[in-house]
Amino acid sequence: MKKILTVTAALLAAVAVNAQTVLKVGATPEPHAEILNLVKEDLKAAGIDLQVVEFTDYVTPNEAVESGDIDANYFQHIPYLNSFNKDRGYHLVNAAGIHVEPFAVYSAKIKSLKDLKKKAIVAIPNDPTNEARALLLLQEAGLITLKDGAGIEATPLDIKKNPLKLKFKEIEAASLPRVLKDVDAAVINGNYALPAGLSAKKDGLFVEGSSSPYVNIIAVKAGNENKPEIKALIKAIESEKVKDYVNKKYPNGEVVTVF
Repeated sequence: MKKILTVTAALLAAVAVNAQTVLKVGATPEPHAEILNLVKEDLKAAGIDLQVVEFTDYVTPNEAVESGDIDANYFQHIPYLNSFNKDRGYHLVNAAGIHVEPFAVYSAKIKSLKDLKKKAIVAIPNDPTNEARALLLLQEAGLITLKDGAGIEATPLDIKKNPLKLKFKEIEAASLPRVLKDVDAAVINGNYALPAGLSAKKDGLFVEGSSSPYVNIIAVKAGNENKPEIKALIKAIESEKVKDYVNKKYPNGEVVTVF
């Protein structure tokens, strides 16, 4: 009888495990994957098996959502998503805004932007929306002036005034921290600056404001944004637990929650 009860309990446990809804979410390592891993147990209690799939680029996670290989991703902002949809004919939508990672200008050679010399080399991201974001930041810093209307589609060709005759090196965003010593300055995305030990507040020579429109989002394929497991994911992330974690880990404002 005892043996039967033991077998029955094991079978029930197996059924409970199998009954869990699998939710695959792609993310870049920091802070995105870290935040997702923080809520895994909360979702498990709600019957959802959150599987975090890490990516180190900005293209593959969107391809994976569009193809259905994963259910959602968490790494990008809305201008990038809109640009990706336009270029690829994809159908990705914003399910929820989570946080902002302020862009910043960094340098291993100078302590102030005032120290930039003529024809200095400045590295910027090579993907369209982040490149434009970097140029807009450099314009805000007073280093360049863009043509009227360039906005979030700006490229170096849209630079109207460049008093220092700065030379721009377009590089994959993930590689920017690695080339920092080889250029005079670089505009680096927050989620690549962080793993490299760079703090926007401490190390940034010029930092994007907290009112930035470039909020990092949970992205899904159109039609999936109201699925119960996606709603549960968003609810788990938009919690005091996550907010407290972010505030404690990033006290210098490298990551700012928007919920």
